[in-house]
Amino acid sequence: MPELPEVETIARDLRIKVLKRAFIDVWTDTERIVKKPKKFEEFREKIKGMKILKVKRRAKNIIFELSDDLILLVHQKLTGHLMYGKWRMKNNKWEPENSEILKDRVNTYIHLLFFLDNGLMLALSDLRKFAKVELWGKEEFYSSPDFKSLGPEPLDKGFTFDKFKEIFKNRKGKIKQFLMDPKVIAGIGNIYSDEILWRSKIHPQKNISELKVIELKLIYQNTRKVLLSAIKLRGESISDFRDLQGKKGFFDTERRVYQREGEKCKRCGATIKRIKMNGRSAHFCPVCQRI
Repeated sequence: MPELPEVETIARDLRIKVLKRAFIDVWTDTERIVKKPKKFEEFREKIKGMKILKVKRRAKNIIFELSDDLILLVHQKLTGHLMYGKWRMKNNKWEPENSEILKDRVNTYIHLLFFLDNGLMLALSDLRKFAKVELWGKEEFYSSPDFKSLGPEPLDKGFTFDKFKEIFKNRKGKIKQFLMDPKVIAGIGNIYSDEILWRSKIHPQKNISELKVIELKLIYQNTRKVLLSAIKLRGESISDFRDLQGKKGFFDTERRVYQREGEKCKRCGATIKRIKMNGRSAHFCPVCQRI
């Protein structure tokens, strides 16, 4: 699933490409991708003519603020990614005019296509069709329980170490699961929680209550370092993430532990291990990250 750096990469590119553009139509072959309103035709009629005023990220959500006080929410889920360009229908399938995009099969699962007023398109490719698209009234959206329950953004200037430390008070559970909870800290998932904890030399199963102040400081510092590095490198594409041009990110050059089970730790040479935690994988070095 795209995490904070991948979603931030898309949001930043969208601000360059589609601000002030208007939707003139939308096509889908999978109506269930649009969750709100429930009927796709209603969604289609409401969004036609709406101008994109702002694009931002909150947690793993891409938020388009539109004219008429509407909000378009896109959550790419496990295998979804947005692309920008021009597509044409060929053999009952949408294909991009840029043939380079077609060389990567991940880019070919187009299930939602927004037509813009400049003759270009915003396409959603999603192999597993789990992505979520919703159209809200602005006031309703920002006051909704799901939005209001999201935790702080780890890269916000106001998210100081003191505030970070405060959210750990009187909490229970394992540190990896805590970092991945969007109601605690927004946007950190499987990839970056593994990378943050490896750099902090902290075992993913360590209890929050046992963390010392110096360990919390390491987690805080490495959270910022890892996420900023990943944004600079335009995300991690070990799975399905691609940017607006259908290209891979470059964080793979910095990936030290995630999905490196059986490989040697790049710090001490021990063998990287993988364990299951509530159905999710955690990768760690058993020597560097002792529990």
